[in-house]
Amino acid sequence: MNQTVLAPSERDDGFPPPRDFQIEAHNALRRGFKEGHKNQIIMAPTGAGKTYLGLRVCNEAIQKGKRAVFLCDRTTLINQTSEVADRYGMHEHGIIQANHWRKRPDDLFQIASVQTIAKREYWPKLDVLVVDEAHTTYKAWTEFAKETGAAVVGLSATPFTVGMGKIFTNLVNATTMHELTQNGVLVPMRIFSCHKPNMVGAEIKGGEWTDKAAEERGMQIVGDVVDDWHKHGENRKTIVFGATIKHCEELCRQFIDSGIMAAVFTSETTNKERELLLTEYRKPDSMLKVLISVEALAKGFDVPDVGCVCDARPLRKSLSTAIQMWGRGLRSSPDTGKKDCHLLDFSGNIIRFFEDFNDIYFNGLDRLDDGDKLDKKVRTAEEFEKKGCPRCGFTPFHKRCMACGYEKVSKQISEALPGHMKEIFIGEGKNKKKLADNAEHLWNQVCTYARIYSKPEKQSGRAWHLFRQITGQETQWSFQRAPQVEITRNVMNKIKQMNIAFKKGAGA
Repeated sequence: MNQTVLAPSERDDGFPPPRDFQIEAHNALRRGFKEGHKNQIIMAPTGAGKTYLGLRVCNEAIQKGKRAVFLCDRTTLINQTSEVADRYGMHEHGIIQANHWRKRPDDLFQIASVQTIAKREYWPKLDVLVVDEAHTTYKAWTEFAKETGAAVVGLSATPFTVGMGKIFTNLVNATTMHELTQNGVLVPMRIFSCHKPNMVGAEIKGGEWTDKAAEERGMQIVGDVVDDWHKHGENRKTIVFGATIKHCEELCRQFIDSGIMAAVFTSETTNKERELLLTEYRKPDSMLKVLISVEALAKGFDVPDVGCVCDARPLRKSLSTAIQMWGRGLRSSPDTGKKDCHLLDFSGNIIRFFEDFNDIYFNGLDRLDDGDKLDKKVRTAEEFEKKGCPRCGFTPFHKRCMACGYEKVSKQISEALPGHMKEIFIGEGKNKKKLADNAEHLWNQVCTYARIYSKPEKQSGRAWHLFRQITGQETQWSFQRAPQVEITRNVMNKIKQMNIAFKKGAGA
């Protein structure tokens, strides 16, 4: 392929300045193409700016006279993506969707509906294809991606679908939910494990509870969902996920009966109704407080001031679906003063997916095959420490707290509170060794270490992890602003010890 297609472009004045991890993700794409990877996928959490990255890739192509297509998997995302493209100065684009007013086939840039492409069985001429929500592996684009000579870039928060490793040869893990939360791109998630249905003996098909079973059991706690929402979510713009359309309709009825304006948004909602609902819901002062869906709002839906997500859809296998649902409320919204998102778990999914979600939250994904395994894995509820997290009390708690990030560390390491100590020591008695002058000094050292010994895309996360391992606390300082400093012998030895312990499987 022509390497200049994704070469840096200076004509992107309409785009907001990229964040550091976006720059690195884009550079990683370029390196991947130079190494011979025609098809690549970017994994980045909700709120990381996947659409931004995808449009930036398209913009670079069209500035060089190349043709680019941005492919959406749902009609609801067509206009949303077009509006964003206009906002970034990409006004000269057409839309490939049945009866759309913006049909402009001669434009170099097209935003296309995969359903329309499938029906027409025809692809426009293109040099770059960006596939949004690439985990939805429609046959129309997956076969084309394997055969085309164009560059293909997939975008997904959850690239867990079976067979993705056969489509994409390179995974770019842009950033993690933890890092985005620390940087203020996402808000912290406060989790409330509320009433949940008893799924013992519920019908199972293919390892997952059937829709009918989930609906029947979910109907038993509809009243609890509404009551608990009034306790933990009232006055917060909310998305509720139900098991079936029937279940969603009953949830909606009871929300309305309790005096809350609510609406159902499902596959049966007409395009006109969807447009009206979304227009109202996006208003900062919207009277529509609650939108209820099975899955139509789980992917790509972007309303930053959503402050509460209710999960009433019990799952045993699909971690990707759970992550997509929970992510709808994590975007930051500085204009509205949003500080966190309440996740109300009425499904038991938090406990079932606890370990795997924690790993994704803090570390992302190393290989596409790992994601495939995660979505095939059948989970059951596990027992965790009943007393909850030592720092915030959240339950479930095992090794690392999903609510506040607290992680168990060796008892030999003294407790460290950033900004509240003069010196950091490890060990006891005669074996006591000084690591740093203070917490910030330690943070600067681990940042320096990460820059020297970690891949660019892993540096920030590595620094956060090391600091947390050593101190048991979260840092309050920025990785990007941390200066290069000399790494003390004791800090270097401590990190080496942790690395050795990790390799042995014993933890640090």
